[in-house]
Amino acid sequence: MTLIRACAVADLAPESAVAVEVDGVDVAVVRSGDRFYAIADECSHAAIPLSEGDVGDGEIECYLHGSRFDLGTGRPLGLPATEAVAVYRCRVVDDEILVDLTASPDLTTAPQES
Repeated sequence: MTLIRACAVADLAPESAVAVEVDGVDVAVVRSGDRFYAIADECSHAAIPLSEGDVGDGEIECYLHGSRFDLGTGRPLGLPATEAVAVYRCRVVDDEILVDLTASPDLTTAPQES
């Protein structure tokens, strides 16, 4: 597992997302409730940045056509999207959010103490 710094915890307000580039990959780091997630920052339906969408209840919604995605699995929860987006493991260490681009889906973790 290779963890790469994505951003600081302070960069994310509750129920929000921020666009970051992690080792050349566009990633949306998302805070929903007390959890942090990292997903591909592109809607699978229309190539729109998911980091600009609405966040709530473990989901993110694309602002353009309303496709919703589960933040833990990347699976679409509503049309028009029918394909999942990539999700990556992320971890909080010393108030920094670290992302593992090699992780498979379903591997997000709750915030951890350093």
